[in-house]
Amino acid sequence: MKKYLLSAVLLIAVSISAKAQFSLGVKGGVNFSKISADNVKESTLAGYQAGLFARIGSGLYLQPELYLSGTGGKFDSGDNSQSFSGKVRFTNLNVPLLVGKSFGAKDLNFRVMAGPIYTYQLDKSESLTANGSGAIADFGNYNKSTLGFQAGAGVDIGSITADLRYEGGLSKVNSNYGQRQNLWALSVGFKIF
Repeated sequence: MKKYLLSAVLLIAVSISAKAQFSLGVKGGVNFSKISADNVKESTLAGYQAGLFARIGSGLYLQPELYLSGTGGKFDSGDNSQSFSGKVRFTNLNVPLLVGKSFGAKDLNFRVMAGPIYTYQLDKSESLTANGSGAIADFGNYNKSTLGFQAGAGVDIGSITADLRYEGGLSKVNSNYGQRQNLWALSVGFKIF
């Protein structure tokens, strides 16, 4: 069944590319993420991203993507009687839908893009420590689904594509502490067709 579904998707993609400017590719890269929170010092963690992208259009284009990412952050509430610190890492499934504008020739093309991103948390690992009697159990109570935005720029050299993007959280990953995740991502991709 999976083979038939993949074959149908590839057949549709090839037929669309024959009629309109369409490309499909793979991408991977690194990100530097942090989780900001009210009254907490945060630090950045390095992570990864890997997945697929499609680009529909030429001058003005639509770029849906589907990729896995590793993100997270470190935080410290300070030196008081209710202080706590910790580190959290997420494995996420990300679905951005970007609108972009490209400039340049076919073999050397510069782009700018922006759009919303939906993130679903697949896995979480955390280590939280507290000094004093303050309860931090709900500090790690993270939402499974979040919405955000991405904005950035990229370049295409032949079939190679590279992007630098900023991602900001529109919804909170934890409402109790006002936690939002944001990150910088650098990725390199290859257009299959």
